Amino acid sequence: MSLSQPRSRLAWLAAPALMVLTACAMPGAPAAAPLVGSEWLLEDLGGRGVLDRVQATLAFPEAGRVAGNSSCNRFFGSYTLMQDKVAFGQLAGTRMACTEAVNEQEMRYLDALQKAQRLEVQGKTLLMHVQGLDKPLRFTRTKP
Repeated sequence: MSLSQPRSRLAWLAAPALMVLTACAMPGAPAAAPLVGSEWLLEDLGGRGVLDRVQATLAFPEAGRVAGNSSCNRFFGSYTLMQDKVAFGQLAGTRMACTEAVNEQEMRYLDALQKAQRLEVQGKTLLMHVQGLDKPLRFTRTKP
């Protein structure tokens, strides 16, 4: 066996990985990179405002992963982003007891995430367009 054979195998194994990396840069490929590492604070829940001193957040710690505070509880799960179209997967979270008003806001927020259709970033503002809501959810960036 010559030294060139292991190198040719390595090149053969690396070729599919290179194609995957190249595909991510093609039009129509996932657009998760601009969101990765960003964190957002919910400012408006589809035209209904949010409770004072209750923070609902949204974070994208890594590509395909989402986390945040749903008003009282923490949540985490997955998301898919193609261009500006977004879909959140099954979300899991803690189950702390909350006041009725906070509970209601939390349920509306989590429901909106499950019905999210499109994201729009305008400077330090993230707009999330949701099926069934006339106005988008509005977030302010807290971490780039």
